[in-house]
Amino acid sequence: MNKSLKVFSLFLIAIILIASCSGRKKKKPTSESTLSTYYQEQYRPQFHFSPEAKWMNDPNGLVYFDGEYHLFYQYYPDSTVWGPMHWGHAVSRDLLHWKHLPIALYPDSLGYIFSGSAVVDLTNTSGFGSADNPPMVAIFTYHNPVLEKSGSIKFQNQGIAYSLDKGRTWLKYSANPVLKNPGIRDFRDPKMFWNDKAKKWNLIMAVYDRVHIYSSSNLKTWTFESEFGSGIGAHGGVWECPDLFPLKVEGGETEKWVMLVSINPGGPNKGSATQYFTGEFDGHTFVPDESGEKWIDWGRDNYAGVTWSNIPVSDGRRIFIGWMSNWNYATVVPTSVWRSALTLPRELSLKLEDEHFFLTSKPVTELGNLRIATDTISIKQLSFSGEKEIPTGNLSLMQSEMLFGFTLSDNKTDSLGIILGNSFNERFIIGYSVIRKQFYTDRRNAGNSGFSKEFAGISVAPYKAGSVLKMHILIDASSVELFVDDGRLVMTTLVFPNEKFTWLKLFSKGGTGSLNKAAFHGLEKIW
Repeated sequence: MNKSLKVFSLFLIAIILIASCSGRKKKKPTSESTLSTYYQEQYRPQFHFSPEAKWMNDPNGLVYFDGEYHLFYQYYPDSTVWGPMHWGHAVSRDLLHWKHLPIALYPDSLGYIFSGSAVVDLTNTSGFGSADNPPMVAIFTYHNPVLEKSGSIKFQNQGIAYSLDKGRTWLKYSANPVLKNPGIRDFRDPKMFWNDKAKKWNLIMAVYDRVHIYSSSNLKTWTFESEFGSGIGAHGGVWECPDLFPLKVEGGETEKWVMLVSINPGGPNKGSATQYFTGEFDGHTFVPDESGEKWIDWGRDNYAGVTWSNIPVSDGRRIFIGWMSNWNYATVVPTSVWRSALTLPRELSLKLEDEHFFLTSKPVTELGNLRIATDTISIKQLSFSGEKEIPTGNLSLMQSEMLFGFTLSDNKTDSLGIILGNSFNERFIIGYSVIRKQFYTDRRNAGNSGFSKEFAGISVAPYKAGSVLKMHILIDASSVELFVDDGRLVMTTLVFPNEKFTWLKLFSKGGTGSLNKAAFHGLEKIW
């Protein structure tokens, strides 16, 4: 078969597949008869977002509008492994309880619908809506598999779509693509935002191992402004899913711009991870404060995270959510019915210490509304050495929140931390090495790991603790999120025990550990 005929055949196949996707019937709501088993599969998260079924990866199009947090996400509705990408859709009024909505964007003749973002065009600069009914506008990467297979490198272009009914239905712009590929193989993941100081729209997108920045007055026509990233930060893999936003430094009026960039591979503990930069941005060029590597999360399982746009000024938070997985093993983790979940939404803050700016992140305050008053345990003043089991009563460890306060100033402990375990003698360890000045998580003997040689192991993160060490831990059916000292260090870890963890131990090596206080809370499920 000659090359032109082969390309034409591939194109016809793609059209047939797309037509079948477009005609798929919308899924009916879950019936009352299935509620008893709804979201009850082994390893199914109980207070994290996950799709009802099939494959999910990157969060997309995060935007707040008229009392609702919109969450779109990379979705393949026909399998539990990655395939032709759609945009799944859910909404929430509290960032915790989510309502599933029909698929927002389907593939079409221009390609699959890869990652992107969404905004509310409040002044109708696009002309898609009106002053009384401003449009919600999404921008996304068209990934054309036919062009890719033909050998072209111009198979990723940017398209837009808009909604006039609060995101329930979407119309794709008739003149797509609005930003054509200039001849770069990886040209994707656009994140657009209104730049109030520059009085224009800006767009940041991933371009192989760096980012490009654009500007626009109407969301339809984009002008190249600058490039950032060559020789700066981590470059162990391709850059993906960038974000750019202003954030005030805590304790003052100084404002800096923060750039998030995910990288795969090249993370600090192998595989996927997200780095960040702080600096200045004038609507044209981003100038970093430093050129070294900084990570928003040192765990192996927080990737492609971005932040919500259009959060009300009265709220003022910068809220982040990430994909809770790693491309090293995402397609083979031992879940059935669905694959993948998202991190808990987190509030990002910016701090200055020793002339260095750094990001902190902590669970959104709304999490407190999930605490079960009757499932609360408090502990005060406890010394321990070796391993000491802590009674937790009827508390379900696999659906809980734990807060620890350790004192380090009055002992010579080499390391200390906690162990989660079960009757199978499976153990997940979170520890702090005083000698090495680093945190670590150990899932080598924490349950099912045979699905990937990349999964089991120890993850480490450098950290210099003070005289008091605080650990805030969220444990769900297949994940553990660690926030140290109000989010100065974060580690997110997937774990698949063959039996639920049922006991908790404190451990101390090389001396006596000192627990100042602790509190454990059972959490309500959100489904």
